[in-house]
Amino acid sequence: MSCCAAGTESAAELEALKSEGPSAEEIWLSSRPLGDGMRQVDLIVPGVHCGACIALLERELPRTPGVDHARVNLSTRRVSVVFENKAGAGSAAPISGSHAETVLTALAEKFKALGYPAHLPGGGEEGADPAFRELLKALAVAGFASMNVMLLSVSVWSGADDTTRDLFHWISALIAAPALAYSGRIFFRSAWDALSHGHANMDVPISLGVILAYAMSLYETITHGEHAYFDASVTLLFFLLAGRTLDHMMREKARSAVRNLVRLSPRGAMVIRDDGSRDYLALDEIEPGMRLAIAPGDRIPVDGRVVSGRSDMDFAVVNGESAPLPVETGSLTPAGTLNLTGSLVLEATKSARNSFLAEMVSMMEAAESGRAGYRRIADRASAIYAPVVHLLALGTFAGWMMATGDWRMAMMTAVAVLIITCPCALGLAVPVVQVVAAGRLFENGIMVKDGSAMERLAQTDHVVFDKTGTLTRGRPQLVNAAAVAPENLAIAARIARASRHPLSQALASHDTAGELMPDFDIIETPGEGVEAISPEGEVYRLGRAMFALDGHNQGLDQAADASQVILSKNGVFMDVFLFSDQLRRGAIQAVARLAALGLDAEILSGDREAPVRALAGELGLASYVAGVRPRGKVDRLKALAEAGGKPLMVGDGLNDAPALSAAHVSMAPASAADVGRMAADFVFLHDSLEAVPLAIEVSRKAGSLIRQNFALAILYNCIAVPAAVLGHATPLIAALAMSSSSVIVVLNSLRLRRKTRIEHFARGAVSRITPALPGEARAESSLRTSA
Repeated sequence: MSCCAAGTESAAELEALKSEGPSAEEIWLSSRPLGDGMRQVDLIVPGVHCGACIALLERELPRTPGVDHARVNLSTRRVSVVFENKAGAGSAAPISGSHAETVLTALAEKFKALGYPAHLPGGGEEGADPAFRELLKALAVAGFASMNVMLLSVSVWSGADDTTRDLFHWISALIAAPALAYSGRIFFRSAWDALSHGHANMDVPISLGVILAYAMSLYETITHGEHAYFDASVTLLFFLLAGRTLDHMMREKARSAVRNLVRLSPRGAMVIRDDGSRDYLALDEIEPGMRLAIAPGDRIPVDGRVVSGRSDMDFAVVNGESAPLPVETGSLTPAGTLNLTGSLVLEATKSARNSFLAEMVSMMEAAESGRAGYRRIADRASAIYAPVVHLLALGTFAGWMMATGDWRMAMMTAVAVLIITCPCALGLAVPVVQVVAAGRLFENGIMVKDGSAMERLAQTDHVVFDKTGTLTRGRPQLVNAAAVAPENLAIAARIARASRHPLSQALASHDTAGELMPDFDIIETPGEGVEAISPEGEVYRLGRAMFALDGHNQGLDQAADASQVILSKNGVFMDVFLFSDQLRRGAIQAVARLAALGLDAEILSGDREAPVRALAGELGLASYVAGVRPRGKVDRLKALAEAGGKPLMVGDGLNDAPALSAAHVSMAPASAADVGRMAADFVFLHDSLEAVPLAIEVSRKAGSLIRQNFALAILYNCIAVPAAVLGHATPLIAALAMSSSSVIVVLNSLRLRRKTRIEHFARGAVSRITPALPGEARAESSLRTSA
């Protein structure tokens, strides 16, 4: 079985794509900004078959002027291209005559020139599987032909006379020819596309082997030879197709998590117009600001906010919990969640391509695209495969000709070498494990942004935790509201509305005015607090004591275990607000499990010494540092790295983003701020912190399986290649051996799908607060948790 896989389009569809393809403007509208004048677009490229295809595209596409880099995902056949956007136009703006149009036009032409037609995602690519249908039809035809040719061959082997033998050979040739043409087109089409554009892929030697086997048999038939190999050529094709079909099925099984996630997205929604009329719009046509009518039983199409109605909703895709949660006016609803009981009217807050569900799908698909060390080794081996195998087959033919003078024997041995040396197992060793591991993690509420992140997570030897929102639930409660002056509480609550910090959000819930300070300039300093400057020049500060009081504590109680937020005016103390927070579910178990895995853990927090020390004692952690600024967290991580460590940073806040980027590998909860979540390599959706040791154990198991796969692939080549070169393997045996090696590697990878004790972490009580959405405020629940 080749590591190649048939494209998702038929031959006719591929030809149509070659002639059409997306325009520069269509590519532009499907792209998304990355910042720093760069944009990214994802394209479907059905012609991507193997490691050689990946190497070619990732080498040639960046040579297009204006293209920064490209990454190819073999399982999804998606190519992510990052390109320059010097014009800086908006995503919906026309690009006629701009620099971006020049870049994207050149990019589209580059795809065509390389022989890899591309099209935009969509069009039901997640529905029916045309590639699988084509493979099954080809397999059926090859199987039918091989059985009939085999029956005729039995008669020849039984001692038929010359005339009868020639007749049976001609009948076999007539049966085999259309079967090879129809069933072999999957290989021939790919090989021809590669050769016609000046490069080779793994289908070239396979096609050559099948054609040579038939050509030798036809020559023997024309010259009235005693032996013909029509049965071998057709059966060879049958086994190659059987292996490829199994490969396709296993890849689809490995990608089931992505496919099932995509299916949570509806095709569209009923939009309520300003005049009250209703129109059904396709998913891609829904824009932020539109009002959507959601009936009971409907999936939420895009991220939105409830503007009217009450209902219970299934948030399992967000928090992994099966119990429904209530939503009402103001509640946030992520794409993919299920409305259960009541009718709702939502206001769309994001488009489909930027929704929570799209982000989750994007992270799942990115899991295979990372170029980790193991993946680079496999890609380099696959890239040099074509020239090496052809030289080896040619050398085998020449050697047998010199040794025996029998060109038939030499040719059949060379054909066996062409077939048996395909590095399918090596090409599959890494990506299948990465896809299966990403699916396994997703089933446990953990999203992976990059396949290389799993390799880095398996290497981690030290875990660094943020405190608020990470080790704690990030839902603090104000505990001294009755003791503070009402006017001070009102001022602080309105200033706090400008911040996404959990303590600020807890204060903001006490704001009855519902708006920011009028005409005030609001400035937030991550890790410090919020500053509000009035039109008269009065400066209010809300945050850490040293920030609010210009470096002075002014006699504050530093021994209190509660977290403190100070309100000041012009540097003079006004009031102090005390908060308590609940420990995040699974935190104690997670720390214990990390210790059992041999990992050290510590807390880095910007909070005061007393509450951090109390939390460390509750968790059984001996190492903690309090009062740390964002720069201090980065410095600590760099110090660990310089000492030879590979730290994992787990954090959630805006102030954690630099540390998440600086760490060897990082993880954040889905409730994290946008910038923090985007900086992390892993995002866990469940409320339980046991996601951290679970991800480490799955990543370690994935690394072990990758190494096993490499060992199996190397062992196969060490045995099979010499056997073929020495003439101990016929083409048919070579096809069986090649298919078996790939199947063994894939089956070994699928062992990661088996549930083990690491997945049975306690779920605990269902959260009573509407789950937080990435980059959005938490929806208020009618139920409250105690402090």
